[in-house]
Amino acid sequence: MHPDWLSNAYLVADEEGGSAVFVDSGADVKPLLAAAERWRVEPSYVLRTHSHHDHVVHERELGLPVRTDGIEVGGLRVEALPTPGHSDDMIAFVVNGEAVFTGDTLFKDSVGGGDLEQVRTSVMDVLMKLPPETRVLPGHTEETTIGREWEQNPFVVVWRGAQPEGTDRVRVGGEDATLIVWSPDYDGGGKAWVRYDDGRDAIVGGSRVERG
Repeated sequence: MHPDWLSNAYLVADEEGGSAVFVDSGADVKPLLAAAERWRVEPSYVLRTHSHHDHVVHERELGLPVRTDGIEVGGLRVEALPTPGHSDDMIAFVVNGEAVFTGDTLFKDSVGGGDLEQVRTSVMDVLMKLPPETRVLPGHTEETTIGREWEQNPFVVVWRGAQPEGTDRVRVGGEDATLIVWSPDYDGGGKAWVRYDDGRDAIVGGSRVERG
């Protein structure tokens, strides 16, 4: 994990078959290269969840083909799921039906900023359809599971109707709004779904929300 951006880079390996892939490259890749040598595996590709700088900065250093589609490498079967919203090119990668790399679409307790309706569709109609035991390895900070986020993620809980929308009045960028959802976020600043008084909905960083 990058110490400033808190963005993750991953190495996924089939140790028996000797095959491996990287997922994103937004953190120091030297420990991953050392792990590949230690495990005696040969990485073939970099799987890119999306093209934002904090997820691609070390791609050239790895010097491998970049993939954004489904592949099979040795014992690794990778399915690519389009999950637009945070970015138009966002892809989630499901490896062997066991783990999903969600980029900046789904985090522990939060979701990515961007087009709210697209983010909601990507989370609820794509990611939440995966088995609850599926490991979630997000683009930033801590691992979680689909089942945990179904039960505890504040956005998901409201989207599935298990809790009502919030009604607190706030200001965002000088505009009056209603705070629909507040969640923790990976950077410690919080994440909010707000509804402006003209009816617009948005997902915004918590630092933009003025309460009381």
